[in-house]
Amino acid sequence: MKGFFVTGTDTDVGKTIISGGLAAVLREKNVEVGVFKPMLSGISREDPESDTAFLKEMSQTPLTAEEITPFAFREPVSPLVAAQQEGIKVELEEVVQKWEKIRGQCDCFIVEGAGGISVPLGEKFLVSDVIQKTGLPLIIVARPDLGTINHTFLTVQYARSAGIKVAGIIINGRTEKPDLAEKTNPAVIEQLTGVPVLGVTPRLKKVTKRNVKEMVEECIDVDFLMKQMEGSYV
Repeated sequence: MKGFFVTGTDTDVGKTIISGGLAAVLREKNVEVGVFKPMLSGISREDPESDTAFLKEMSQTPLTAEEITPFAFREPVSPLVAAQQEGIKVELEEVVQKWEKIRGQCDCFIVEGAGGISVPLGEKFLVSDVIQKTGLPLIIVARPDLGTINHTFLTVQYARSAGIKVAGIIINGRTEKPDLAEKTNPAVIEQLTGVPVLGVTPRLKKVTKRNVKEMVEECIDVDFLMKQMEGSYV
């Protein structure tokens, strides 16, 4: 299976924007791309404002909202806690089954996790367990400001300790007037982790399909990623 699993160094770092943008650009390059975000909390997957709806729109996939996001919960907390609030217990095997049903329907997939790599999705499994089951290499989305070196380095180290291949890092949300930390963080992260920084994307004032796609085209080395789908990973 070709594609990537997108995780973040934290919540609200822009995983969905990056995932959707990558899907849209790949689609424009005539790649039949599917999207899979197995768990969503705090909003209905059918809501036009949901991550699920955004990923579906950007990828133009024929997959249904339920196929893209098979597990959705009301409370805006971690999927584990949100499921517990509804008296629901999700097992890793159930997530894998949903993935296996759709993985052959597209040329490649962009799969998005929830929060960071070690967020609990169920009582006995984390985001990292789902990454391992998909077998997809990892794209890490990091924030640009002070503190991101530590968070990004720890995410890379954790991924490697779990046997997960890391394809690259995308730093998202750079300000219009970056300070010294924002200016120097990409080079330090690349040197410290040995993982390529695939791009630094700006903080968008308005999120639209067009803005996101253009941002990814201009700021992220998508051609590098496409080559990685045909070869080896970092």
